[in-house]
Amino acid sequence: MEILDGLDYSSIHRAKQLLEKGGVVAFPTETVYGLGADAFNPYAVAKIFEIKKRPRFDPLIVHIDKMEWVHDLAVDVPPKALRLTERFWPGPLTIIIKKRPIIPDIVTAGLTTVGIRMPAHPVAQELIKTFKRPIAAPSANPFGYISPTRADHVAQMLKDRVEIILDGGKSVFGIESTIVSFLDESAYINRHGAISAEEISEVIGSVYDSKDSGVCESPGSLPYHYSPHRPLKIVNSPLEIATEKSSFLSFKRPTIRVISRYVRTLSEQGDLREAAANFFSYLIELDNKDVDIIYAERVPEKGLGRAIMERLKKASKKHRYTTL
Repeated sequence: MEILDGLDYSSIHRAKQLLEKGGVVAFPTETVYGLGADAFNPYAVAKIFEIKKRPRFDPLIVHIDKMEWVHDLAVDVPPKALRLTERFWPGPLTIIIKKRPIIPDIVTAGLTTVGIRMPAHPVAQELIKTFKRPIAAPSANPFGYISPTRADHVAQMLKDRVEIILDGGKSVFGIESTIVSFLDESAYINRHGAISAEEISEVIGSVYDSKDSGVCESPGSLPYHYSPHRPLKIVNSPLEIATEKSSFLSFKRPTIRVISRYVRTLSEQGDLREAAANFFSYLIELDNKDVDIIYAERVPEKGLGRAIMERLKKASKKHRYTTL
């Protein structure tokens, strides 16, 4: 496993050569780090599932570098989807639309739809541009664990299971893309992410939360996900912390004494964008401490706070501690 400077063209070229051979490359995006393979090569894509130990019914997102790919990969693209891409691409938005047969079934878990996004990170853009083909990629972590926001996170989690990691620095947004699907004339959020529901509504009007259909239609939609190895419990305040042998992930600067051994604050002033950018990185750090449990302070469920809370709730479901 090598960590290469993603801003060095020779590193991009090496990654491109590996992708052409059917290999898998870890690369940065503005949301989290991805684990990518040639989206048109089902054997290469299968390696992603093997590396992550990801169930085959969980679809991947196809990453592109130019709008022309949308019409090559999909049919009947809804007007609302196009309006969203005009506003938010390149950026942390994934649209789910009807796929063409050119996309292998393993990418979409056999579904007739595909999730597509155009990442804004310069390393991701240069990699896709140089490779000249779409890249299928989930987050570069073991399935169900916390998403990585730095190259060293990927190295720590996947070790020698990935040959090349392109280092593009810390992810700007720190949480995954928002996923939007479309049915008839309506738009639905399948996963809250770095673009808020309010921002989407400003462009296309009303948007609804996707209802559970019993089918895994997009990444991150399983009941539990983003889980640390240690139990996680959501609390309303530090007063609910029951043991000193714990870590505490606070939303903003605590105003009362915290008994936990380790404390990380997402945003001193309670800024949701700053909190989102720090979320996974701090959670990974606290998960590596010698504690029995992680307590996480509830975040206001508005704007990016909805995306943070969506992940905290899923993370807490893996263990017996839960607020649901």
